[in-house]
Amino acid sequence: MTISVAERAELRSAVGELLADKCTEADVRQVMDTDDGFDRALWRQLAEQGVLGMLVDADHGGLGFGAQELEAVAEETGAALLPAPFISSAVLTVALVNAAGSDEDRQRLLPGLADGTAIGTVALTGPAGSWTAEGVDVRTASDGTLTGQAHYVTWGQVADVILVVARTGDTVGVFQVEPDAEGFTRTAATVFDPAVRLSAYTFDNTPARRIGSAGWEAVQRALDFAVVASAGEQVGGSRRLFDMTVEYLKTRVQFGRQIGSFQALKHMAADLLLEVENATSAAQHAAAQLDGDDESADGAVALAGFACAEAYETIAMNSIQMHGGIGFTWEHPAHLFLRRARTGLHLFGGTRAHRERYLVSKGA
Repeated sequence: MTISVAERAELRSAVGELLADKCTEADVRQVMDTDDGFDRALWRQLAEQGVLGMLVDADHGGLGFGAQELEAVAEETGAALLPAPFISSAVLTVALVNAAGSDEDRQRLLPGLADGTAIGTVALTGPAGSWTAEGVDVRTASDGTLTGQAHYVTWGQVADVILVVARTGDTVGVFQVEPDAEGFTRTAATVFDPAVRLSAYTFDNTPARRIGSAGWEAVQRALDFAVVASAGEQVGGSRRLFDMTVEYLKTRVQFGRQIGSFQALKHMAADLLLEVENATSAAQHAAAQLDGDDESADGAVALAGFACAEAYETIAMNSIQMHGGIGFTWEHPAHLFLRRARTGLHLFGGTRAHRERYLVSKGA
C-alpha cells in the first residue's frame, strides 16, 4: 500500500513521540541490563501503533506498507536507540515469510508477528558471518532434519518463531524450527552493544518444517529489507548524535568563548553534517528503489548498506572527540551510539560485502 509523504511523516511523528516518552536514555540503560533486553510493554505499544506489522498485508493483520515507510520509522527507532527485536522480527522475519512462505505459512505466522505476540528471528549465516549463500553452515539430511551452526542470530534468545536458512543440495531452503525442538540449542553471545542481543544456534538432527519452496533469492529479498531498515536506524542515530554535538558546541564555554566558535570545530561539524545528509539520501533512495522493484535496487541497497554504516561510525567517533573529556565517559550517551554504530558495521552483510555487491551491480 502506498501512502502520501504527509501520511508517512505523520506515521514517523507518532512513533517518534512514543519513543521520546517511553525510550529515553535512562530507559535504554535500564532495559539493556535485563534478561530479555527489551521492554515488552513498549513492544505491545509499538504493535498497537502498527509498527510491527508495517510489512504485513492487511489480510494478515498488518498495514501492508513498503520500504519507504519502514525506513522513515527506522530513523526514529535508531534515534532513540530502541533496544528491541524490531529489525529481527518485524523486518527480517516478516520479509522472509513474505518472500519464501506459502499462503498457509503467511496465514499461520504473520498475524502473531504483526500483533507482537510472537517474536521472530532468522538463523542465516555460519561462523564466518558472511550473510551469503556460501556462508550458510546448516544443512538438511534426507529425513528433513537440520545439522550445523548459525551465528549472529539477532535476538535469538527470546524468539519463538525461528526460521533457519539451510543447505538443501546445491541450493538453500527456509525452514521453521520449534523453540523446544530436539537437538536444538541456543547460546547467548557476548556482544559489544548490550542493546542488540545476538545468539549462536546449534542443530543436531533437529526436526524442521520447510517454509515454501523458494531459495536464496527469497533470503536476499528479506536481507534487503533488513539492510534498508538498518540504514534508516543508522541515519536516525547519526542525526540525533550530530544534533546533540552541535548543541554541546553552542553551550560549552572555554577560554571565555563558546567552543562552537572555534574554526577547527566548525569545520568538523560541517564535515559531519555532510555525512548525515549523504547517509540520509542513500537510505531513502534505497527504500524508494526497493519499493519500485527497480533494476538498480541491488546497487542502491548495497550503497546504503556501507555508506550509512560508515557514516554512523564516523559521526559517533568524532562526536566523542568533540565532546572532550565528558565524551569519553560511560555516563555520556555518545558511547551508546558508538556501540550501535560499530555493531551495524557487521550485521546483514558488513560494509565490505556491500561494497562488493555495489561494484557487481555496476558491472565492475
